[in-house]
Amino acid sequence: MSQSNAPRRNERHPVSLDARCRTHTGLRDLGEISDLSSEGCCVTTNELFVNVGTRVLVKPDGMEGLTGIVRWIRGNRAGIEFDSPLYGPVVEHLISRHGKGRAAAVFS
Repeated sequence: MSQSNAPRRNERHPVSLDARCRTHTGLRDLGEISDLSSEGCCVTTNELFVNVGTRVLVKPDGMEGLTGIVRWIRGNRAGIEFDSPLYGPVVEHLISRHGKGRAAAVFS
């Protein structure tokens, strides 16, 4: 288990968002983004093994790929710091659509 002790710059928000993950060497896996901020996310994968410092591309369903670097690993979860922060309204939209504990939409 590896971990960075640097403090978070932004609050992470719990989400459930399917994503495709790829390393700079071309290894691929499906995963789930379980928390998100403008600066990064936590991704859980089935089999993709990465190391701290690995460059990755995380592509949430319906979005362009987000490049970043693995900052910590715990089991099959990895903390990713994005190369460029996400635009605030994009983060808010993803939280409203994929946030855990959000109210279910009611359609008549």
